[in-house]
Amino acid sequence: MRYEELTGQVQARAQLPDRQAAERTVRATLETLAERIPGGLADHLAAQLPAEAAEPIRRVIASHEGSPEQRAHHRDHGERFDLTGFAGRVAWRAESTEEEAIREASACFEVLDSAVAPELMEKVYGALPNDIRELLPAARAIQPKDAGAGGAGAGEAEGRGGADG
Repeated sequence: MRYEELTGQVQARAQLPDRQAAERTVRATLETLAERIPGGLADHLAAQLPAEAAEPIRRVIASHEGSPEQRAHHRDHGERFDLTGFAGRVAWRAESTEEEAIREASACFEVLDSAVAPELMEKVYGALPNDIRELLPAARAIQPKDAGAGGAGAGEAEGRGGADG
């Protein structure tokens, strides 16, 4: 999928006023997602996206280029934050409210789901806690097959009520 197509679909699905708002949403969502999932997985995601969409992910990966221990930690683990933290980061980056950020990030996930290999998206979704999975397309919002293995964030969403409310 070309970058213009990706941002155009996000703009339409999130009902954003213009292409610039869609680009901010894509950038904000992908940067925040790259912080939340393991760096190696983020790198695989970036490899399947157009260069303009991959750039925010690669910037996050590069920002974790500290000591060997820091690099290894981020390669294997993402930062830990829940839906509230995710929405707050997306809102700040996209210059929107948290409510708008949730709606816009959900639209971005829908478009990513159709733009990236299904197997990779399964792994991305498996690395997210239950409450962030609520943003996913309905077909993917169910628990991935390997989520029971204690993927990144497994169990940390329960304090917010998780998907069961």
